[in-house]
Amino acid sequence: MDPKILKVLFVCTGNVCRSPTAAAIFRRKLREAHYDDVIVADSAGTSEAHIGQAPDIRAQLACKKRGLDISQHRARAVDPSDFESADLILAMDWEVLTELQQRSPAPYRHKIQLLMRYANDFDEAVVPDPYYGLNEGFNIVLDYCTDACEGLLEELEKKAKQLQREKAAYLAEHPQAEQQSESSETPT
Repeated sequence: MDPKILKVLFVCTGNVCRSPTAAAIFRRKLREAHYDDVIVADSAGTSEAHIGQAPDIRAQLACKKRGLDISQHRARAVDPSDFESADLILAMDWEVLTELQQRSPAPYRHKIQLLMRYANDFDEAVVPDPYYGLNEGFNIVLDYCTDACEGLLEELEKKAKQLQREKAAYLAEHPQAEQQSESSETPT
């Protein structure tokens, strides 16, 4: 059996501002902590209105000012398979949380939580939707998501270390798996 990868799915309404921003922040934090080999982040929306679209330009600019590039992201809607494949599904607000709970099969509902429950510095329960507001709303999204992603990483750190130990043990027993992985990553 291949080593386990922990999958975190960030979800907002349209998948064009909050959730791709949160996923980008979390991916950077995973890289910095060297956990990106055992934890992956993705994002989706509850609405199908923006499928295939790039993130809102205001979100892209706010992210760019903080060294994040979300320009290659393309919006997608939550798929029924996400409920099974994701280990943690983090909603940006109460409406998204409710929608996810209604769509999710009962055995997977425990995976669905509000992202801001992991925040350390902000007491707000939700990441406000900046889509219909002013540019400052996108900076608030970055502040809230950065805080919550830091708390999330702190929460998952023990699990990440355990997964890295399991992966190392697996690769020690199956050295061909590492060679196959490296050869599949080599550009042709």
